Amino acid sequence: MAKKASSRLEWRINVPDGTSKVLEPESGVVGKIWVGLKGCMGIIVLKVWRVLENAWHIGVADPRKVIHCIKVGLALSIVSLFYYMRPLYDDFGGNAMWAVMTVVVVFEYTVGATFYKCINRVIATFLAGALGVGIHLVAEQSGDQLKPIILGISVFLFASAATFSRFIPSVKARFDYGAMIFILTFSLVSVSGYRVVELFELAHLRLSTIAIGTSLCILVTTLFCPVWAGCELHHLIHQNMEKLADSLDGCVTEYFKENGSEKDLNKKMQGYKCVLNSKAAEESMANFARWEPTHGRFNFRHPWKQYLKIGASLRNCAYCIETLNSCISSEIQAPPCLRKHFSNKCMKASSYSINVLKELVITIVKMKKSSNIDVKVAEMNFAVEELVDALKSLPTTHFIATTTGEESTKAKAEGVEGSEHPNPIMKVLPLVKVVSLMVEIATRIGGVVNAVEELARLAEFKAAKDGKPKQNQPTDKLVADH
Repeated sequence: MAKKASSRLEWRINVPDGTSKVLEPESGVVGKIWVGLKGCMGIIVLKVWRVLENAWHIGVADPRKVIHCIKVGLALSIVSLFYYMRPLYDDFGGNAMWAVMTVVVVFEYTVGATFYKCINRVIATFLAGALGVGIHLVAEQSGDQLKPIILGISVFLFASAATFSRFIPSVKARFDYGAMIFILTFSLVSVSGYRVVELFELAHLRLSTIAIGTSLCILVTTLFCPVWAGCELHHLIHQNMEKLADSLDGCVTEYFKENGSEKDLNKKMQGYKCVLNSKAAEESMANFARWEPTHGRFNFRHPWKQYLKIGASLRNCAYCIETLNSCISSEIQAPPCLRKHFSNKCMKASSYSINVLKELVITIVKMKKSSNIDVKVAEMNFAVEELVDALKSLPTTHFIATTTGEESTKAKAEGVEGSEHPNPIMKVLPLVKVVSLMVEIATRIGGVVNAVEELARLAEFKAAKDGKPKQNQPTDKLVADH
């Protein structure tokens, strides 16, 4: 009984509030290590779970990315047969690995990017291999002493020239990858040719395996759920137009305090940032789209460069909307009565500008010329002229003095010093800035209209079958033409 009692012996302390606590013995070194390991394992499991959760969200948001991963795995599995099957391996030997490497480095997400890398790799490999073999033959005829000198000088000259060509903008845009492969292949052929006897056979086998790898990549990326860079660019442009229209609507609505959900307004107002940040994506897609064959509604010679001009016009509008957005959070604001005086005019100009952008979205999506665009542009210009006339007819001195006097009386009643209020002319400047931005946005939207009409002409958009221009509508010219 004494042993049993001693095994359950506890130490207790009394605290001032009348309760008692049990003193637990400190765990040993092993216990501390175990607790630390459990904590580390918990952190690792949590991070892995977050990575898997993010991967799941990415796959759900765009299933084409999952399909692309499957396509890469399929292409690698097929090309690996050159290593696994004895008859194929006997024909190509260790050079079959070049086919596997080719699939790894040239298989891209879009068809255009895959075509770009495949064509560049095949042409660069062929040119560099042929040039390397030719220089090797010349060096062989020069004797053993001059052979390494000729090979070394040739590597220096051609590698330097190919590297310099990558700084030329036109070459870098379309053949940068080919120039890099040319340097790699020519150096390998020249250096290995100094020790390898059957150089021609080696170059032939490597070119054959690279051709097999590139052909397999083209077949897989084109036949199985293809992602066309041209379609992606087309979708990005009209999506940016929609975001620009939403941003303009959100900024004007927020400035004049129209009824609406604050969360929805904030979301709409941030759309212009996507337009400002899309330049690199547009240029990349346009470059890859030029390598793609005819697909869907897009011909081989589709004017992809014109999409870049439309994107530049949209960014010009986005810059103005960004400035308009900054007016909302400005410390100096126009008096409410002044804003109310111009509210209807600005909202009307904004509404007609948004209608023009939405009509352009329909034109690009359907790839058909719009029969209503001239009417909508005329409405926008007429609304802008009304806004300018309203600003010119504003009785500035009397109106601002009355407004300032009312605010000063109110400030004195509240015990606020009048010196804290800005100069009366400063009251109207923020509103003048907003009105001038509305006029400038309408002008730049006119530039977008001209760019889209040029695209419709170059791409030969079909004429709209229905929708005649409405009567009794203003017929002003484009603001952009002034």
